[in-house]
Amino acid sequence: MSKFSNLFKSSGSGSKNRKGPTAQDALYKLRETEEMLTKKQEYLEKKIEHELQTARKHGTKDKRAALQALKRKKRLEKQLTQIDGTLSTIEFQREALENSHTNTEVLKNMGYAAKAMKTVHQNMDVNKIDELMQDINEQQEVAQEISDAISRPAGFGEEFDEDELLQELEELEQDELNKHMANVNLPSVPSTKLPARAASSRRRVEEDEDMKMLEAWAT
Repeated sequence: MSKFSNLFKSSGSGSKNRKGPTAQDALYKLRETEEMLTKKQEYLEKKIEHELQTARKHGTKDKRAALQALKRKKRLEKQLTQIDGTLSTIEFQREALENSHTNTEVLKNMGYAAKAMKTVHQNMDVNKIDELMQDINEQQEVAQEISDAISRPAGFGEEFDEDELLQELEELEQDELNKHMANVNLPSVPSTKLPARAASSRRRVEEDEDMKMLEAWAT
């Protein structure tokens, strides 16, 4: 038998025949008593106020009647004080009983929950659960590898350094430019000297032609 069941097990064989009041019944009685005493408080407070007015009314005119009123007032105040103490005790007892009833219900519900968990877990094998979790983790890893393979850019797994490719391209372009410049036929230099102005104009013309050829090759 579980520990939760033992909490609510009868303490003796004769307890089954001695059924005590329930928590609800006891709480109901305590609230009735509180209500009765509260009404008694209100009554006593009114009586005390009445006796006080009587004492004021007679004052020194009828000293004996005034003193009797004050005596009755004192007795009423004593009763009122006793009722205040009784109400405090009842309130404490009621709160304790309410908490006890709440705790009992909580423990019962926890006992039911523990039994339910035991029923659910009795058909479970921890070793099988560990194996299942390992299988799940392995399949998740396989799925991740497949996703990575699918999302990888096509290229048969080849990876190149882009900087090296750019450098190689620049070298090829420079080689082509050098070959083109080597095949350019420059005009022969005249044997006779040209006038300075004519020679300068001819150089500009030749430079312009070279630049045009370079631009044509570049485009």
